[in-house]
Amino acid sequence: MRILVVLTSHDQLGNTGRKTGFWLEELAAPYYVFKDAGHDLVLASPKGGQPPLDPKSNEPDFQTDLTRRFEADPAARQALANTARFADVAKDQFDAVFYPGGHGPLWDLAEDRDSIGLIERTIAGGKPVALVCHAPGMLRHARTQDGKPLVEGKSVTGFTDSEEEAVGLTKVVPFLVEDELKAKGANFSKAGDWEPYVREDGLLLTGQNPASSGPTAKALLARLGAS
Repeated sequence: MRILVVLTSHDQLGNTGRKTGFWLEELAAPYYVFKDAGHDLVLASPKGGQPPLDPKSNEPDFQTDLTRRFEADPAARQALANTARFADVAKDQFDAVFYPGGHGPLWDLAEDRDSIGLIERTIAGGKPVALVCHAPGMLRHARTQDGKPLVEGKSVTGFTDSEEEAVGLTKVVPFLVEDELKAKGANFSKAGDWEPYVREDGLLLTGQNPASSGPTAKALLARLGAS
């Protein structure tokens, strides 16, 4: 199986002067779920090259065995440093798409027409899309072939309002993932803050937070095995 992993290229946390990007655990955990199962991965980002890492995600309190494995893995680091430019990727050549989160995607991928089109075409083509933490916000503009919001009536999850409040960024982010998905008609559900939680509705898989990234990747592999 070939899986496309789509990362942000945005590194500014609103007007705070602080850096953001993708969240390391949300890449590292799925990366090894997929790699250890023998699947081929292509990493892509809007600008290509090295995507910005949210520096907070690599602080000691947020490191895991898998983030440390990733940091010590030359092949993984090389793949990350050389992501393909998203617009240049032959997107029909993949069996599934996975979106790690972090705050960065709220500014670029959520509004990126190539990304929105990829999600729409992948689902319409009968292939699964998985998104974790803030990445379910990338569904805000996606629509079905009959023009309805893609998430309307779908069971989904994502980074919650209470989790955003806990990190003090409710007034910084361009939109709140939970509120946005609910506004588009999704059946949004959640576990407690920071607890792993995954929702699967047909070809759409979503995970609530960083701890949900590995379980979401495993659910995606199970879905591929069933397809």
